[in-house]
Amino acid sequence: MTGIHKTHEVFNQPPPLSGHNLYASDRVLTEAVHREGAGWAEEELQTFGEELGRPEILALGVDANRQTPELRTHDARGYRIDEVVYHPAWHELMRRGVEAEIHALPWNRPQPGAHVARAAKHFLLTQVEPGVLCPLTMTFAAVPALRCEPEVAEVWVPRATSKVYDFGARPANEKAGTILGMAMTEKQGGSDVRANTTRAQPLAEGGSEYLLTGHKWFCSAPMSDAFLTLAQTDAGLTCFLVPRWLPDGTRNPFHIQRLKDKLGNRSNASSEIEYRDTWARRLGDEGRGIPTIIEMVQHTRLDCILGSASLARQAVAHACHHAAHRAAFGRLLKDQPLMQNVLADIALDSEAATVLAMRTTKTYDESENDEHERALRRVLTAIGKYWVTKRAPATVYEALECHGGNGFVEESVLPRIYREVPLLSIWEGSGNVICLDVLRAFAKEPETLPALLDELALARGQDRRYDSFVDTVVDSVVGELETQAVHQADARRLVENLALALQAGLLIRHSPAAVADAFCGARLAGRGGHAYGTLPGDTAFNEIVERAMPQI
Repeated sequence: MTGIHKTHEVFNQPPPLSGHNLYASDRVLTEAVHREGAGWAEEELQTFGEELGRPEILALGVDANRQTPELRTHDARGYRIDEVVYHPAWHELMRRGVEAEIHALPWNRPQPGAHVARAAKHFLLTQVEPGVLCPLTMTFAAVPALRCEPEVAEVWVPRATSKVYDFGARPANEKAGTILGMAMTEKQGGSDVRANTTRAQPLAEGGSEYLLTGHKWFCSAPMSDAFLTLAQTDAGLTCFLVPRWLPDGTRNPFHIQRLKDKLGNRSNASSEIEYRDTWARRLGDEGRGIPTIIEMVQHTRLDCILGSASLARQAVAHACHHAAHRAAFGRLLKDQPLMQNVLADIALDSEAATVLAMRTTKTYDESENDEHERALRRVLTAIGKYWVTKRAPATVYEALECHGGNGFVEESVLPRIYREVPLLSIWEGSGNVICLDVLRAFAKEPETLPALLDELALARGQDRRYDSFVDTVVDSVVGELETQAVHQADARRLVENLALALQAGLLIRHSPAAVADAFCGARLAGRGGHAYGTLPGDTAFNEIVERAMPQI
């Protein structure tokens, strides 16, 4: 039949980035796992990475976001049930995360490198669906707070560290495993939790049981089995454990007012809740709520670093994969100099984020028996939380733009990553809170600055730009601290410079010379511009991009 032309022949479109091993295809991550002490976990990480890269597993993240959680406050007879219904894909991903011990590996298998192995699994699952990492992280981070009260820990730690995901609205003592959540902030205070107005009334003088009354502005994963929360006693802000069910098997008053309509993280329910004479167990002493939760906060901030580094890696991997298969103006995108510049530039920040995240994680493995690493953990967590989470949205956006119009379409996965990544800068303290925390650490914990300077010194003598930059930053920090002239208004500049110095030092010590040279030139010596794709023309673009290319 003449006059008929094909109008829908698809060509010059990259194949889907799926069916590959998420762990084995990431050179930077695999190197970091071995370098930071978790080489013993290689086999299980290889297995987990292969499993998560399958098309049907990656599709679970899409499904969990397409049908978002639904709140059901009452049953058909009018009784309050305060339950949230999730898509089955959510439960499948939660099951895989729990079985992989992302919520408990260092607590279940305490050994050198356990935190690093767990961090690598967190890094991998984030690339399938970051929403499930919120309850997994909260469960993981809650264990140190539970241990402040031995009687509570005896009951709840085994439940929280179980490798069984047992979802459902039932008393915890009837379940094979539990998930823990947090409900800290209130609408009038936000990060200023000392401004909380929720009240706690003891049931008996000197006892550990209380009734809480108040409103919490953010409660994430409200179908968790129990929640760490803060409330005011006569002695001040105090930490409590609030179970969804009472010891007698009836529902604890835990009223979900509404679910938040969020920019991203849509697969995970976030809510407002009310306590109305809600039963709780005290954790730690009255008035010591902040010290009780501080260890929990450190662990959640670490996971913010890991999540941001992972999302940046995922976005860069998609951009590199796209450029390797898409042609324009007669050549593949990856062979065109300006696209090479863009890809190399975002790859630098992705690698720098990963190496800092994993080095920070190692301090959690070492800090129990090493005072230096404990001091370093304190300050690296805060510095990394600020800079890696702050930089990742820009990296993700540039990777999205590399796809052109296709990157703006939901099926590309880039929009979902782009909506997700700002959360990690906000969660557990936004930028200003974190930078002020760095100043607080230097002022009140004098061991932190020497530990940081020792870490920076390890890369000295190998790059004059690095040495000069570190000298300037150190002189500024030390001088201001000695004269007590540190100004809060300068905190972001100070923390950013410290983060860049830390990343540069790690790249000098552990990454190929092409990566370290380009990073030091662009980020420390001003040889790059303000936008991505402005590295000097003599940069080893191909070597940097090839290192970031997913190995399929």
